[in-house]
Amino acid sequence: MTMQAEAAPKRRDKLVIMAEILDIARNGALKTQIMFRANLSFSQLTQYIKLLTAIKLLSKTVQNGRELYKATSKGEDFLRRHEEIMCLLHSESASASGLKVPPSNLLKMS
Repeated sequence: MTMQAEAAPKRRDKLVIMAEILDIARNGALKTQIMFRANLSFSQLTQYIKLLTAIKLLSKTVQNGRELYKATSKGEDFLRRHEEIMCLLHSESASASGLKVPPSNLLKMS
């Protein structure tokens, strides 16, 4: 009996994770919503939120006693540019070169 090796989970690039967090927070999201939808641990999420708020890509407001995170206009600009770059990388020539490109669901254009 032969056993097939399961494919190892693919690691996400930090910029892809940042873009995913900003995409989730486009219309505002709670920390736990971002954590689960982005599939991050609490400590990972805390580090990313600290970075994204420090560089003004993400803002935090308090509504009804709950912290709500939302992508800033600078964050929206980051998302647009990230999506453009990912689309360029996903072109036929990039695919033929053997570059690792994130899955197409992370390359969506808005």
